Amino acid sequence: MAASFVSAEEKPFHIQAHRGAGIAMPENTLEAFEYTWSIGVTPEADLRTTAEGEIVCFHDANLNRVVSNVSDAEKKTSVEKLPTDQVLALEVGSFRGQQYQGQKVPTLESVFAAMQGHPERLLYLDIKTADQGQLVKLIDKYGVTSQVIYTTTHHNLIQEWAKRVPGSLTLLWNGGSEEKLRQKMAEVRAADFEGITHLQIHVRVGDLASDDPFTPSTKFLKQIGAELKEKGIVFQVLPWECQDQKAYVRLLDLGVESFATDYPEVTVEAVKEFRTR
Repeated sequence: MAASFVSAEEKPFHIQAHRGAGIAMPENTLEAFEYTWSIGVTPEADLRTTAEGEIVCFHDANLNRVVSNVSDAEKKTSVEKLPTDQVLALEVGSFRGQQYQGQKVPTLESVFAAMQGHPERLLYLDIKTADQGQLVKLIDKYGVTSQVIYTTTHHNLIQEWAKRVPGSLTLLWNGGSEEKLRQKMAEVRAADFEGITHLQIHVRVGDLASDDPFTPSTKFLKQIGAELKEKGIVFQVLPWECQDQKAYVRLLDLGVESFATDYPEVTVEAVKEFRTR
């Protein structure tokens, strides 16, 4: 089960911090992951590979947005074109504030080392360019099979991963219109949700004073939640760009069992509020 901020006597609640710690802290740094674990939330790591084949945690296809210590010309390049030592020297903290200056790109191996011996520390893996075979070797080396959550929008990749890494958790994420989501769910249903332990749906939040502020609709979300509960699959939603605690509580009322979020602290407080009503 994913990490939880509640006591051992309570049912665990799954919260995924988008890109490591949401928008308040640097993305994909070990320091961000450590903070997220400290509040009982599970970070997401975006995985890319350096020119020398080292898997590192970095989201973007180039260095433009988050790296401070390279020239304008160098910002156009990618971590895939750089040797490992140059990637690990990239400063990626100060774009979120000078208090984070000096944080660097971590290797996935260093993150797994921080997880080893701490079974409560889980990690969502969003593979951008990393080699799966190399990833599996690292998972085996550090004995973190049950602590990683393989994340993708492609069900066939989850089916393959579940066979390759039995015991690993998985998450199928889904976005788009309600019609597109219904089509996707029909396909996954036809395959009996094989290999899926978590399923995520992207939600847009409108006017919370209205009867139905969510896209996809409240009716759709309740139907999916009930179906997934029967299957023993964790129902996760990502309320895009939403930091209103009331929205999270309202989604919990619909049967949502997990959140992905850019606002982990808000989400934690929403779940606490919901559980103490």
